[in-house]
Amino acid sequence: MPELPEVEVVRRGLVSWVRGRTITSVDVLDPRSLRRHALGPEDFAGNLEGARVLDVVRRGKFLWMPLADTPGDPAPHNQAPHNPAPAVALMAHLGMSGQLLMQDARVPDEKHLKVRLRLSAAGDMPEQLRFVDQRIFGGLFLTSLIPTDDGGPGGLAETPLPLIAEEASHIARDPLDPHFSFDAFYRRLRARKTGLKRALLDQGLVSGIGNIYADEALWKAQLHYARPTDTLRRAEALRVLDAARDVMTDALAAGGTSFDSLYVNVNGASGYFERSLNAYGREGLPCRRCAAAGRVSPLLREQFMNRSSYTCPVCQPRPRNGRW
Repeated sequence: MPELPEVEVVRRGLVSWVRGRTITSVDVLDPRSLRRHALGPEDFAGNLEGARVLDVVRRGKFLWMPLADTPGDPAPHNQAPHNPAPAVALMAHLGMSGQLLMQDARVPDEKHLKVRLRLSAAGDMPEQLRFVDQRIFGGLFLTSLIPTDDGGPGGLAETPLPLIAEEASHIARDPLDPHFSFDAFYRRLRARKTGLKRALLDQGLVSGIGNIYADEALWKAQLHYARPTDTLRRAEALRVLDAARDVMTDALAAGGTSFDSLYVNVNGASGYFERSLNAYGREGLPCRRCAAAGRVSPLLREQFMNRSSYTCPVCQPRPRNGRW
């Protein structure tokens, strides 16, 4: 499942290709990829054709493109065109294997191509945005934009607006969001009375931290996943949040984490952060921090919420009162 850095890699790639362009036509090759759009393929295509993409926005692992119905109202002399606040957005759910690819029309269709959007001409930019999905767990749909609870931007974007896609309105801000409030996070974290990793995976508390980056952040912060949140000191909570921000920023620089060919960016390239993981997937391998200190400490793998957690038994000792 793509996590925050992977989705942010896609957002950054998309915005440079699609922002300001008009969707001229829509081909739905597999209606299963529109199952979240209740009104069906014809309504989906009819509402998209002629719409202009204003931006690409991300909160946590949610990604959407606000749309304008018109090319922009005429503006008085020496003023920018007037664009009324958008009410609708194109939402993309990548699922396990969804890909958003910018392709030239001459490039043959991908084997698992589900939806094709043709865009207005823009120099030598590719003219097609293709949604490819091998396992069909992802999809595209239209959604309403509603005001944010705190009056801040809905998420990371080039031109932030205080609007958020309705399906993303229940999740908290993520650690890479400039409007993220550590004080609010810490108050709610202490009140959770649960295990630390469970809290980090709670999208209502902090969004965008998935299983891989939770393990990496906990390893970097030298905290065990079962540490009760109501015992965390402020400095420890700040340490793990800073660690999550660091590992996700490093992953962004590497283009995300790819374990197979299913996750790629908009140009079809895989990320390389998997080569830099310190905890996740390294069961039985030596802890790099312990090895640097002259200690031998193989990493452990334990079952956690139908998934796995990877920890170092020496520098991430299980707390005596850890219940999760």
